[in-house]
Amino acid sequence: MKPIVEFRKVTKRFGDLVIFEDFDFHVNPGEKVALVGPSGSGKTTVLRILMTLEKIQGGVVTIDGEPLWHEMRNEELVPASEAHLRRMRKNVGMVFQHFNLFPHMSVLRNVTEAPVHVLGLNREEANERALELLNMVGLAEKADAHPAQLSGGQKQRVAIARALAMRPRIMLFDEPTSALDPELVGEVLNVIEQLAQEHDLTMLLVTHEMWFAEEVADRVCFFDHGRIVEEGDPARIFHEPRNPRTQEFLRAVMKHD
Repeated sequence: MKPIVEFRKVTKRFGDLVIFEDFDFHVNPGEKVALVGPSGSGKTTVLRILMTLEKIQGGVVTIDGEPLWHEMRNEELVPASEAHLRRMRKNVGMVFQHFNLFPHMSVLRNVTEAPVHVLGLNREEANERALELLNMVGLAEKADAHPAQLSGGQKQRVAIARALAMRPRIMLFDEPTSALDPELVGEVLNVIEQLAQEHDLTMLLVTHEMWFAEEVADRVCFFDHGRIVEEGDPARIFHEPRNPRTQEFLRAVMKHD
């Protein structure tokens, strides 16, 4: 099976700070992968590179075999043009920690705006798709509300519907519950779990909710200092970690849970 996402020998730096050096990583079509590990270990950077929010300084990232940050011109790989990045970006949807909804737009407009302007859907078709998705995340009755009238959990469910409205093949979740009050976490995780079980989406999930990663993911990758130190079946990683660094991290995290 050809990976839908592949990082080959990727280097990523912020100034003098090296996040990745010769970093390799792949995800198969339809696979649900949880990225766990301490803050600053590179997990969110993986998602931001795939969303074209962070450039790479070396190596190649491909989506479905096609380079993301490069394109072929005159039979050589050159840095990607803005048009190439825009086209590649359509494959990927991302749900951020802080929702990023447009405050001046209704919930329905938040979900329809990109499909109309980026995918060229007509307003009627976009509205129909948006209402289906809002229904799926349990918020059809909030279509005319504005973000200020919603709870944090509701905003995050709208953000999930908005990302899905673009029909991405790959969904990225960057700690989607970390900005929520504890009692609202479950409603968002239920929606993500339903997505994972009922749809053939490829999903990458950065989370600190270890029990959730165990439930939803096909594979867990433990990151430390820009490297995947250990990866494998969720039950094994969480209950029989082999690497001392994984063991130490999970002991500390599981204590808090």
